Amino acid sequence: MNKNQVEGRANQAKGKVKEVVGKVTGNKETEYKGKAEKQGGKAESKYGDVKRDVKKATD
Repeated sequence: MNKNQVEGRANQAKGKVKEVVGKVTGNKETEYKGKAEKQGGKAESKYGDVKRDVKKATD
């Protein structure tokens, strides 16, 4: 795993927690921020996956 994959998955987890906390407390802003952070984490994780695949292909 590379740095982008690790950080992406960590951001996904943090975003999910924020999303759930927002839903439980009825705070829509926190819920939406959590969803956005989760999506950003997915994107970063995918970038890390592509980066890994490119490195494997060139080795």
